[in-house]
Amino acid sequence: MSMSSFNFRILAIFLLSTMLACTAATATPAGIPDPALDAPLATVKGAQTAIFAGGCFWGIEAVFEHVKGVETVVSGYSGGEAKTAHYEMINSGTTGHAEAVQITYDPSKVTYGQLLKVFFSVAHDPTELNRQGPDTGTQYRSAIFYVNDEQKRIAEAYFNQLNQAKVFGQPIVTEIAALNSFYKAEAYHQDYARHHPRERYIVIHDLPKVENLRKQFPQLYVKK
Repeated sequence: MSMSSFNFRILAIFLLSTMLACTAATATPAGIPDPALDAPLATVKGAQTAIFAGGCFWGIEAVFEHVKGVETVVSGYSGGEAKTAHYEMINSGTTGHAEAVQITYDPSKVTYGQLLKVFFSVAHDPTELNRQGPDTGTQYRSAIFYVNDEQKRIAEAYFNQLNQAKVFGQPIVTEIAALNSFYKAEAYHQDYARHHPRERYIVIHDLPKVENLRKQFPQLYVKK
């Protein structure tokens, strides 16, 4: 290998590392507090549902699949009508849908507030309006679709807590709305990051989020 080729290779590695670091930093604010308002851990095993949206659902799904107490994560669409819950139509940004994930979790192992902390801190950047990284459009908006009044109270309280603490450099723009329906996405979207771990988009934008989860939440991280 010539010296010029070697130097080029070193430069390429450096640039890729920088891109990964920038992506990780964007979704990783320092000192994000625990929710002041949260539901206590349940005393018995159960199953509850949380619906979050924050950019391409591949990354959100990849993160929550590694959270303790999470049993299933399904990629899908929320915010619009059933007739437009198709990827080709959602890409127009005019359907009202957001790419979202449906998380089924055991409330005796993880609380809704803990899921919110992961969502705000490592799963995405809640200060980006109608976009996330390279993806733009209302379908990539940050949103919490609550399924009951308790989730609404906890989500709104944490939203206000983080904004008042000015944890992020910019105001949080996450939408908090009642869940109307969740529509499962096409089969090829499910577990996309797990099936395509070497794809450039996954390597640059999604794997750093999972790594941040492992580093910041060792008590919640589950290797799979």
